[in-house]
Amino acid sequence: MADLPAVTDQTFDAEVMRATIPVLVDFWAPWCGPCRQVSPIVAQIGAEHPGTLKVVAMNVDENPVTPQRYNITSIPTLNLYLRGDLIHSIVGAKPKSLLLAELSPHIT
Repeated sequence: MADLPAVTDQTFDAEVMRATIPVLVDFWAPWCGPCRQVSPIVAQIGAEHPGTLKVVAMNVDENPVTPQRYNITSIPTLNLYLRGDLIHSIVGAKPKSLLLAELSPHIT
């Protein structure tokens, strides 16, 4: 989605779980309107935090294993992982100010 690098079921562990900085994963699907709304905001947040936050996207229709493993039942879901642990989850489309308020304690 919106200029975000894609991760797949096959690359999730290497790209997300083994990363040494926080990784925000945007779980989305092409048919999801709220996903299309939040994706550009998530991309902006990633661009504003180079070196301190990695942002990637996962299409849940094309990659069913990882969303099932992490109990993704609604999209968009933004999961923040650090060194293999899920440290924060945001469900639903929210404005940038609210996303930053929830994420900033983990990415500063």
